[in-house]
Amino acid sequence: MKRRLRQGVTNGMLAIAACAALHASDSFARDAQTILKETCAACHTPDAKGELSRIGLQRKTPEGWLMTIGRMQTMHGLQISDEDRRTLVKYLADTQGLAPSETDGVRYALERRLNTVENFDSGFEQMCARCHSAARIALQRRPASEWEKLVNFHLGQWPSLEYQSLSRDRDWFDLAKKDMVPLLAKRFPLDSQAWNDWQKARPKAESLVGEWSFSGHMPGKGDLSGSMKVASAGGDQFKVEVKGQYADGSPFSGDGSAMLYNGYEWRGNVSIDGVTMRQVFAAKKGELEGRMFDKAHDERGLDFIAAKQGSARVLSVQPAYVKAGEETEVSVIGSGLKGAPNFGKGVQVLSIVEQSPERLKVKIKAAADAAAGIHAVSVGSIKGGSLAVYERIDAVKVVPEFSVARIGDNGGSTPKVQGRFDAEAWGKGADGKPYRIGVFPANWSVDAFNEQAKADGDDKFAGSMAADSGIFTPGDAGPNPQRKMMTNNAGNLKVIAEVKDGEQSHKGEGHMIVAVQRWNNPPIP
Repeated sequence: MKRRLRQGVTNGMLAIAACAALHASDSFARDAQTILKETCAACHTPDAKGELSRIGLQRKTPEGWLMTIGRMQTMHGLQISDEDRRTLVKYLADTQGLAPSETDGVRYALERRLNTVENFDSGFEQMCARCHSAARIALQRRPASEWEKLVNFHLGQWPSLEYQSLSRDRDWFDLAKKDMVPLLAKRFPLDSQAWNDWQKARPKAESLVGEWSFSGHMPGKGDLSGSMKVASAGGDQFKVEVKGQYADGSPFSGDGSAMLYNGYEWRGNVSIDGVTMRQVFAAKKGELEGRMFDKAHDERGLDFIAAKQGSARVLSVQPAYVKAGEETEVSVIGSGLKGAPNFGKGVQVLSIVEQSPERLKVKIKAAADAAAGIHAVSVGSIKGGSLAVYERIDAVKVVPEFSVARIGDNGGSTPKVQGRFDAEAWGKGADGKPYRIGVFPANWSVDAFNEQAKADGDDKFAGSMAADSGIFTPGDAGPNPQRKMMTNNAGNLKVIAEVKDGEQSHKGEGHMIVAVQRWNNPPIP
């Protein structure tokens, strides 16, 4: 039974991305009301306004509502079909969602950026974010009464919570009710001006139909660009066709479908060269921005930004750096590009290699005395993007600086979770302040993080690093007879990137924990 219920939640996650057929918005709303009345009202009683208890006093993202329904299934025996669950998620995300500004700063959780190191105040982290991300809390809105119920639910559902969350040094329940509930109600209230304004100005889905020019970057693979065709499939649904390529010439093409929630939350499911990738984008200010990632391996993802063709925007410069005194080719990616390109004082355009409204490839030369630092880029009257001019590399940083990979496979049902890294070169500007030059090719390796890791042979057993790409593949799951006490292949490693700059070599280091399998992988971590 547990396996079947867990599969139901997984199917729901796929449904958000796959966007199976729904009725048009005016009819599915009536269907949703029927489902709420016939399926939910048995436990959630209506108030004088007809709002169902608990449900009517919360606002969440599509993933948040999916998790709520999944919890009703796993913990309370709710029986609901996949189609009804999709209808409810769509309706609730549209009518009780979050304004775009209310997701700012915490979209990393929706985009599955699982190596993000959160930065909240210490009390918030210690009281709430020891068991799940702080972003999960920040991506919902409730009044004080509902936040208090959530505290009570936590302790009622998990009576040993105060031990599990390392809170034996404090009166967790008392602090949660007296300190955290007022704080949460103030920081994440049910009613907000942002939500009221968004409901009035929410754009129609038809505004997204058309051709889009996009730019992206995948760690371990590099920059990419291309076009994405969006066609209406009725209501808030779309058919999607992607055609692009990486900087090394390899293709990035495929098709699929997408759904728009709450006027801006884009969720897609697109098969790219045989790999099913999810799209989690925010559609706002004339752009689609977010992340695409492998459905089966969310660590294999790329940053994505797109502008509708016909608009006038610069999305990126690829590669976004040039060394003083040297020549190179760069591509300006955008939409509606016309006019002469300009890369700032000291950078000369030698020739235009290729030109279209979406891509401008040029050969440039930076003067030997060009000012080191970030130069603004423009194409005609269109401003945007930047180019880093550098005299020399001052330091190299491994990104992410701290990461988690996971052992897996070896006959088990849980796949390995790779580590994927970029080597960022940094320089010093004319003002002496550090600035990011960009992502450089590197020679990659791993080593034991400390003496204990060295004694345990973590660098030998925890996995292997691809020297040319920065992709780390963990070891197999299960006990290893070659290790002391037949322990598993977990480990504690340094991640080392060596970047060449002429005759000079620079090294950067990161920290990677190779952990055991991740058994619980909810839509919002």
